[in-house]
Amino acid sequence: MVNNYDKIARYYDVLSRLLFHQSQVKAQIQQLKFISPQSRILIAGGGTGWILEELSKIYKEGLSITYVEISAEMIRLAKKRAIGKNSIEFVNCAIEDYTVEAPYDVVHTAFLFDNFSSERSAIVFGKLNQALKAGGLWLYTDFAYQPETDEKWKGFLLRMMYAFFRKIAKVEAGSLPDTAILFERSQYNILDEKAYYKKFIKAIIYKKAGCITNNFH
Repeated sequence: MVNNYDKIARYYDVLSRLLFHQSQVKAQIQQLKFISPQSRILIAGGGTGWILEELSKIYKEGLSITYVEISAEMIRLAKKRAIGKNSIEFVNCAIEDYTVEAPYDVVHTAFLFDNFSSERSAIVFGKLNQALKAGGLWLYTDFAYQPETDEKWKGFLLRMMYAFFRKIAKVEAGSLPDTAILFERSQYNILDEKAYYKKFIKAIIYKKAGCITNNFH
């Protein structure tokens, strides 16, 4: 199964903090203040679930969370997290296979799209775009790299990461997909944007345009 982190789930957070210190954590935590109380949230590829505990520190109750993760081991770890009185549904499947039954106020994707080829990225984006309400927020965090202008160490680090995760987790991608063009084509507005780890990590709050409609039956 591609893009499955079962083998290193128990060590994933330690590895990420060794390499990026608290940059990945800070990038995601600073976005949480944009979430409104009583929101319905779709977390796609949530990993070990530490973000659930951070959410519960701000919102003790009232959130309805759907947590979609392809790794069964990641799900097992996430279920141990404190969530306060918020409600949560864990779904163990690939996000592209998840069936959305009602629209969400917030979509959260952290270091998700870097796993996918450009073709699959477009498919996943389309699924999540459909899942998000008009006027809803997309909390996006991922690596950022422009080969023509960025420092060479970023390209080297990316190649090393892809080589490692391709072997361990069968990650299908070999380079970062262009997600910015996907958001642009779907007319998302940027409400907030911050950079971390010498601009190698970007955290962006996107707002979906359009009138509120319900395409779910």
